[in-house]
Amino acid sequence: MIKGKRVAVVIPAFNEELLIGKVLEGIPSFVDSIVVINDGSTDKTAEIAESHKAIVVSHETNRGVGMSLQSGISKVLEMGSDIMVSIDADNQFDTADIEKLVMPIAEDRADFVTASRFKDKQLYPVMSKVKFWGNKLVSFIVSTISGRKFYDVSCGFRAYSRDTLLRLNLHGKFTYTHETILMLTFQDIRLMEISVKVRGTREIGESRIASNVMKYGFKTLRIILQTYRDYDPFAMFSFIGALFLIAALISGSFVTYHFLTTGLFSPYKWVGFLAGGCLLVFVGLVLMGFVIESLSGIRKNQEKILYYLKKTNLSERNR
Repeated sequence: MIKGKRVAVVIPAFNEELLIGKVLEGIPSFVDSIVVINDGSTDKTAEIAESHKAIVVSHETNRGVGMSLQSGISKVLEMGSDIMVSIDADNQFDTADIEKLVMPIAEDRADFVTASRFKDKQLYPVMSKVKFWGNKLVSFIVSTISGRKFYDVSCGFRAYSRDTLLRLNLHGKFTYTHETILMLTFQDIRLMEISVKVRGTREIGESRIASNVMKYGFKTLRIILQTYRDYDPFAMFSFIGALFLIAALISGSFVTYHFLTTGLFSPYKWVGFLAGGCLLVFVGLVLMGFVIESLSGIRKNQEKILYYLKKTNLSERNR
């Protein structure tokens, strides 16, 4: 325990027999329980975890790190832990930094704390330029959408209060990092970002999440846009609509100028139709934003109800 709070560490793992032992050996003594999510591993990951006294939750097949975190959350809530820390099994993070993430929650200064590889320039990890600037771009997108500055939204080393875990309703199977930050930001949860020093590349092997940069980028963008659509649809559709409005104004102004100076629409009639089409798309997107905003309100109310149901059930179970 730390500050009277029970701490659980969750480690999603898929075929990490060469590195997970090092991670488990470094877990601080104040941690009450360790939960390893064996995500369909075909090696000795589960056996090594069990030999280190970890609780192992196994998936029959590989379901992705997002689903692994969801399994970990369910197990941690079932055990009645007060704080959950998620950390990767590849030994890129320093387990001694777990205390840095846990303390703000234990002292009631935050509800969610995420490690940041890029907040402090002195601690920048060594990694390829593609991955470095890719991380910067994704952080910029999430910061723009959420209205709050984030330096690193892709890091999986995080700490959550129990109340925060009850508020999470994750859907992404591929990853959870960006979805989590956006979801909690829109729910006005107290978030904190703490600088840590990490290994920029895996000690052994390659990252299974970001090994294909294009695939990772596409899936990440899809998750971000889906979360944005669910929590602030009017802003999202209005932004997209604004692009069509600008196109309509530019093309419409061009056709109007041409008509005023020549008295003819030819040979630019098509530009006029383009302007009209873009204007119709703008109106359609704004109206769609209004409709989905109403549905989003229903979703938010359902999430509040689900949160209170979870909290009530958890309280009754722990009596």
